[in-house]
Amino acid sequence: MVIHYSFSASPPVTALALAGWITCVWLAFLQWRRRGGGGRLAAIEGTRVLAVTLVCLALFKPEIVQDIPHTERPRVVILRDVSGSMATRDVRAADGGVRTRAQWMAANAAPARWQPLAANGQVAIEDFGAPPPADSTQEDGTDLDAALALTLARTENLKAVLVLSDGDWNLGESPLVSATKYSAGDIPIYTVGVGGETPLPDLILDHSDVPAYGLLGDQITIPFHIRSHLSREVRTYVALSTADGETARKSVTIPAFGDVADSLVWTPSDAGDYNLVLHLPVEPDEAIQDNNDQHFRIAVRTEKLKVLVVDSLPRWEYRYLRNALLRDPGVEVQTLLFQPGMQAGEGLDYVQSFPADKEELSQFDVVFLGDVGIGGGELTDQDAANIRALVEQQGSGLVFLPGWRGRENSFAQTPLDDLLPVDFDPASPNGLSTPAESHILLTTEGKGHLLTMLAPDDATNAEIWKNLPGFYWCAAVSDTRPGAEILAVHSNLRNEEGRIPLLVTRPFGNGKVLFMGTDGAWRWRLGVEDKYHYRFWGQVIRWMAHQRHLAQGERIRLSFSPETPRTGDTVSLLATVFDSAGFPVTKGSVSARIISASGAAERLDMNPLPGGWGVFKADYTPRTGGRLHIIVKNESGTQQLETDLNVERSSREKAGDPANLAILRDIAALTRGIAGGTGDIDAILAKIALLPEPRPIEQRIELWSEWYTAVALLGLFAAYWTARKLSGLT
Repeated sequence: MVIHYSFSASPPVTALALAGWITCVWLAFLQWRRRGGGGRLAAIEGTRVLAVTLVCLALFKPEIVQDIPHTERPRVVILRDVSGSMATRDVRAADGGVRTRAQWMAANAAPARWQPLAANGQVAIEDFGAPPPADSTQEDGTDLDAALALTLARTENLKAVLVLSDGDWNLGESPLVSATKYSAGDIPIYTVGVGGETPLPDLILDHSDVPAYGLLGDQITIPFHIRSHLSREVRTYVALSTADGETARKSVTIPAFGDVADSLVWTPSDAGDYNLVLHLPVEPDEAIQDNNDQHFRIAVRTEKLKVLVVDSLPRWEYRYLRNALLRDPGVEVQTLLFQPGMQAGEGLDYVQSFPADKEELSQFDVVFLGDVGIGGGELTDQDAANIRALVEQQGSGLVFLPGWRGRENSFAQTPLDDLLPVDFDPASPNGLSTPAESHILLTTEGKGHLLTMLAPDDATNAEIWKNLPGFYWCAAVSDTRPGAEILAVHSNLRNEEGRIPLLVTRPFGNGKVLFMGTDGAWRWRLGVEDKYHYRFWGQVIRWMAHQRHLAQGERIRLSFSPETPRTGDTVSLLATVFDSAGFPVTKGSVSARIISASGAAERLDMNPLPGGWGVFKADYTPRTGGRLHIIVKNESGTQQLETDLNVERSSREKAGDPANLAILRDIAALTRGIAGGTGDIDAILAKIALLPEPRPIEQRIELWSEWYTAVALLGLFAAYWTARKLSGLT
């Protein structure tokens, strides 16, 4: 151990201390001479000079520095990034191929790779950014700063650090925080950037959330998302295939360095489980050719959707709508036709009155309200309250289909008022008529919506809507309400907000509401018979009933929202329970048992919603990703349902993004290291091998701030003051 002393006072402080000390000595001499000299007075003044000398020395900040040599050999730590972003494929191989960043890391993992460093010290290899286990609540991300800080704190005789990473840090503080500490300790950080700052030429078909199930006869929407790293526009297609071959195709135009989010429609021919493949053709100039497919699974079930149609007069739209629903093999329809001044309509599938209680009404997945209102021998306030509860609690769909009688205006200040997605113009209670034919114009939102897809591709669909026969009457809408989505508008008539909305959707509670502002859709049959009219209303019914049929058993039904949650999302579980007679269960205890992929189980007590509709609710926040098994049970009965819920893990890691090499260069520059790419690793290893050994551990004792220095000063001044008093000096 080597001991030496150091002083760290600044020049101004040094000058001040010297001037003070000289002044003190001169004043002490003058005092001694003025009082006649003598040994006693010299001792007193000497004490004062000694105290001032000690103060001046303290201003120089004297320190005892001990250099303690290391007992271990110098150590180099190699930090390897194993996070999810390392799955990005953008590293050029020597053979001309393209590897993932993780593959390059694995190819350079052999101990012999670090032999140049082992000759002059120890080499430690540590990974960081590893994805947490599936049943872990830890967030998936990369904390580069924590990796650097931990290495500095626990490594003895650290010579240098070599970071192999793409620089994609997304958790914790900036790595420059720890890099500053390395710089203060004279420990360099060398970095090798793995990956490119610009993406390789490529088209990427990303993973998309597809529906877990579909009903036979459904037109199932399959969403897709394409990212382009090509410098040119690409005109291509996306194809959907089953084991029997291609079943759907959609043309897409992908802009240069852009992306496209769209969907195609698939109509399964049989019930069962389907393994499906989305395929994007490979372009000749793509560097990566195996990320153009997506595989997924959809269960197709056979179920009857129950629909109630309520109207006042047998107008044309009512007649053709009823016929369409009667011919749909996946729909069971009941009809109520009030016919003011006459007996209610009779015949096949007709009912004579609106369902009198919630038990009878709760069977319906979708309710159509035509040109009917409250009072006048039609609906009652209690009927309106029951319809509202059916939509809000049990997740059914409601379609408003007004007519020229203007009966929809009677819904104001009733339980149905809040469900309307639009406001009506009181100046035109019977709607608006035009002498010339008008048409429906799709909005931007409507062009890609499932309800308006009358053809499998956008171009054909737009052409169909453009050529559909028009109409002459529409409801007078003054505005839309918050949360509403306008899918189509009037081609000619406007209100103060723009074109009059004709097709508007809006969520309400657990269900959905649709407003159709014209009763002329039946005219779409001109020249093509039922083709478009039947397809449109079939899509409406299945879209609205989807949530109610996510999972069901005998006398019990479960819906959940969102349908494809992520960890951390709040999932609302809604169980609708019926007794053996088909009546909603209003008393008793309903529970949900949720079992994670690791086998951990959690029990939830589901609370009944007010109103007596047999709906029980519980909220659950998944903390782990993977498949959850849910068992819902009526503790007071025999009803039980089991289903699975797929939870996607929330992750900050994204494969496919460019590498963040700028932060690696900043870290190396701040610590006086070297930054390079994968081709520079040999040169960087050679530089590290030539580094001198780390400096000995330096231990400093700051004499000027130690307690005994203060005691000495206090003692000297006390002795000086006491001696003066005893000598009679003032």
